[in-house]
Amino acid sequence: MTESHNKFSVAPMMDWTDRHCRYFHRQLTGRALLYTEMVVADAVIHGDRSRLIGFDPVEQPVALQLGGSEPAKLAEAARIGESFGYDEINLNVGCPSDRVQSGTFGACLMKRPEVVTACVAAMKEAVSIPVTVKCRIGVDDQDPELALDTLAEGVFSAGADALWVHARKAWLEGLSPKENRDIPPLDYDRVYRLKDKYPDRFIGINGGIQDLGEAQRHLERVDGAMLGRAAYHSPSVLADVDRVIYGAKSVPRDLTVVVEAMVEYADRHIASGGRLVHVTRHMTGLFHGFPGARRYRQMLSTEATRHGAGAEVLLRAAAEVDLSASRRAA
Repeated sequence: MTESHNKFSVAPMMDWTDRHCRYFHRQLTGRALLYTEMVVADAVIHGDRSRLIGFDPVEQPVALQLGGSEPAKLAEAARIGESFGYDEINLNVGCPSDRVQSGTFGACLMKRPEVVTACVAAMKEAVSIPVTVKCRIGVDDQDPELALDTLAEGVFSAGADALWVHARKAWLEGLSPKENRDIPPLDYDRVYRLKDKYPDRFIGINGGIQDLGEAQRHLERVDGAMLGRAAYHSPSVLADVDRVIYGAKSVPRDLTVVVEAMVEYADRHIASGGRLVHVTRHMTGLFHGFPGARRYRQMLSTEATRHGAGAEVLLRAAAEVDLSASRRAA
């Protein structure tokens, strides 16, 4: 089994894993690898880089996920990402959104493994940090055995440092991006077979993993486990990652301390011209399962969204939660 400090990750999620979300998640786990949202290579090259890919050093280890299909542009975007201080550059070969399809990248690239190979080779030549790939097991009518093996062979031959596999197909025709996260059946065994074929390569698994117990079971068969929506909607699951996954001799992160850190962060963001909701929108699920969580969510969904709202709203909302009680439906 390949060893890596990146064996547990929070998945890159469009419109969710922005810099505020990552800063919040880092308060819960010091060890998990965090990913940006996918950023298109052209935007990195020509856009407002500070806004698009700037991050707080507190977020590290953090990886930049790029979208694109032109080797030269991806290489340039990777160089820029490295100069910003990212710990890894990841190529998106799994997103099925309409925007990605119109740009012929993301999951569409499962049909063009030779392009993915060329992109990885160019990125590897451009940077000294790890270059990784995140893909599906196949798209549309592809045979997952052939499609995934072909992609893996190409990216590893090009020097990819890791391959993260969302263990579902993507249906580019007939399903929406949301449906593509649920309807295609999960096939974890397909990813396990890939790992058996590449015992000395880093293979990570993603898709439908709900908690750290499931992540641990996957880690008996593959090198990495990646949580997506479960980590976003119930972020307190991340509070025990360092102990459970990495063996740290520590207690789970204190959620009260997490809130205090985020109040300080929100104050700084507001002082720089931002709004409280930019931060708190990622925090609504923090107290999932605790008494008072419903009132906490309501306050963040109403008071925190108002123009001029200050970070004290977060403190007042958190005060509604009874952390001394055992978790139960809230």
